[in-house]
Amino acid sequence: MKENSVTFIGLDTSKLKISVAVADGERNGEVRFFGAISSEPPSVASMVNKLSKRGTKLHFCYEAGPTGYGLYRQIIELGHDCVVVAPSLVPKRAGDRVKTNRCDCRQPGAPPPRGRVDRGLGSG
Repeated sequence: MKENSVTFIGLDTSKLKISVAVADGERNGEVRFFGAISSEPPSVASMVNKLSKRGTKLHFCYEAGPTGYGLYRQIIELGHDCVVVAPSLVPKRAGDRVKTNRCDCRQPGAPPPRGRVDRGLGSG
Protein backbone atom coordinates (compact mmCIF):
# COMPACT_ATOMS: atom_id res chain seq x y z
CA MET A 1 0.00 0.00 0.00
CA LYS A 2 1.10 3.52 -0.64
CA GLU A 3 2.02 5.40 2.50
CA ASN A 4 -0.29 8.32 1.57
CA SER A 5 -3.31 6.21 0.65
CA VAL A 6 -6.65 6.92 2.27
CA THR A 7 -9.62 4.71 3.05
CA PHE A 8 -13.08 6.22 3.59
CA ILE A 9 -15.45 4.43 5.94
CA GLY A 10 -19.15 5.24 5.92
CA LEU A 11 -21.26 4.25 8.90
CA ASP A 12 -25.01 3.97 9.27
CA THR A 13 -25.66 4.00 12.99
CA SER A 14 -28.55 2.82 15.09
CA LYS A 15 -28.93 2.01 18.76
CA LEU A 16 -28.11 -1.70 18.37
CA LYS A 17 -25.89 -2.00 15.30
CA ILE A 18 -23.69 -0.13 12.85
CA SER A 19 -23.53 -0.90 9.13
CA VAL A 20 -20.09 -0.30 7.64
CA ALA A 21 -19.06 0.51 4.05
CA VAL A 22 -15.47 0.94 2.87
CA ALA A 23 -14.10 2.84 -0.14
CA ASP A 24 -10.54 3.34 -1.25
CA GLY A 25 -9.54 6.97 -1.70
CA GLU A 26 -9.20 6.68 -5.46
CA ARG A 27 -11.47 8.67 -7.76
CA ASN A 28 -14.50 6.54 -8.70
CA GLY A 29 -13.31 3.82 -6.32
CA GLU A 30 -15.63 0.96 -5.50
CA VAL A 31 -17.70 1.27 -2.32
CA ARG A 32 -17.96 -2.12 -0.64
CA PHE A 33 -20.28 -3.21 2.15
CA PHE A 34 -17.96 -4.35 4.97
CA GLY A 35 -20.66 -5.70 7.27
CA ALA A 36 -22.78 -4.92 10.29
CA ILE A 37 -21.34 -4.81 13.80
CA SER A 38 -22.72 -4.29 17.27
CA SER A 39 -22.73 -0.67 18.43
CA GLU A 40 -20.90 -1.68 21.63
CA PRO A 41 -17.49 0.06 22.03
CA PRO A 42 -15.44 -3.20 21.98
CA SER A 43 -17.02 -4.16 18.62
CA VAL A 44 -16.26 -0.71 17.20
CA ALA A 45 -12.66 -0.88 18.43
CA SER A 46 -12.24 -4.33 16.87
CA MET A 47 -13.59 -3.09 13.51
CA VAL A 48 -11.32 -0.01 13.57
CA ASN A 49 -8.27 -2.15 14.41
CA LYS A 50 -9.10 -4.59 11.61
CA LEU A 51 -9.42 -1.77 9.06
CA SER A 52 -6.28 0.01 10.26
CA LYS A 53 -4.15 -3.08 9.57
CA ARG A 54 -4.27 -2.16 5.86
CA GLY A 55 -1.79 0.62 6.59
CA THR A 56 -3.90 3.41 5.11
CA LYS A 57 -5.17 6.59 6.72
CA LEU A 58 -8.79 6.08 7.82
CA HIS A 59 -11.49 8.74 7.45
CA PHE A 60 -14.82 7.88 9.10
CA CYS A 61 -18.11 9.60 8.37
CA TYR A 62 -21.67 9.12 9.60
CA GLU A 63 -24.95 10.98 9.78
CA ALA A 64 -25.89 12.73 13.00
CA GLY A 65 -28.70 10.98 14.78
CA PRO A 66 -30.10 9.93 18.12
CA THR A 67 -27.02 7.87 19.04
CA GLY A 68 -25.00 10.98 19.94
CA TYR A 69 -21.28 11.61 19.78
CA GLY A 70 -19.95 8.58 21.69
CA LEU A 71 -18.94 6.88 18.44
CA TYR A 72 -17.24 10.07 17.21
CA ARG A 73 -15.25 10.41 20.45
CA GLN A 74 -14.21 6.75 20.36
CA ILE A 75 -12.92 6.96 16.78
CA ILE A 76 -11.02 10.19 17.52
CA GLU A 77 -9.47 8.61 20.64
CA LEU A 78 -8.32 5.67 18.49
CA GLY A 79 -6.38 8.18 16.38
CA HIS A 80 -8.50 8.42 13.22
CA ASP A 81 -10.40 11.20 11.48
CA CYS A 82 -14.17 11.30 11.89
CA VAL A 83 -16.85 13.62 10.58
CA VAL A 84 -20.44 13.71 11.76
CA VAL A 85 -22.63 15.12 8.99
CA ALA A 86 -26.08 16.65 9.22
CA PRO A 87 -28.46 14.35 7.29
CA SER A 88 -29.54 17.25 5.08
CA LEU A 89 -25.93 17.64 3.85
CA VAL A 90 -25.52 14.07 2.57
CA PRO A 91 -25.99 14.17 -1.22
CA LYS A 92 -28.82 11.96 -2.47
CA ARG A 93 -29.79 11.09 -6.01
CA ALA A 94 -33.18 12.24 -7.23
CA GLY A 95 -35.72 9.45 -6.94
CA ASP A 96 -33.48 7.34 -4.67
CA ARG A 97 -36.05 6.25 -2.09
CA VAL A 98 -34.62 2.91 -1.03
CA LYS A 99 -34.02 3.08 2.74
CA THR A 100 -31.80 0.32 4.09
CA ASN A 101 -28.78 0.37 6.39
CA ARG A 102 -26.71 -1.34 3.71
CA CYS A 103 -27.47 1.47 1.22
CA ASP A 104 -27.27 4.28 3.76
CA CYS A 105 -23.77 3.41 4.98
CA ARG A 106 -22.44 3.68 1.40
CA GLN A 107 -23.47 7.34 0.97
CA PRO A 108 -21.11 8.99 3.48
CA GLY A 109 -18.43 6.35 2.82
CA ALA A 110 -17.90 7.22 -0.82
CA PRO A 111 -14.97 9.48 -1.64
CA PRO A 112 -16.38 13.01 -1.85
CA PRO A 113 -16.69 14.54 -5.32
CA ARG A 114 -14.20 17.32 -6.02
CA GLY A 115 -15.21 20.49 -4.23
CA ARG A 116 -18.05 18.76 -2.40
CA VAL A 117 -16.89 18.18 1.15
CA ASP A 118 -19.76 19.29 3.35
CA ARG A 119 -18.47 19.24 6.91
CA GLY A 120 -21.19 18.72 9.42
CA LEU A 121 -21.44 19.00 13.13
CA GLY A 122 -18.17 17.44 14.29
CA SER A 123 -15.03 17.19 12.23
CA GLY A 124 -11.72 15.66 13.10
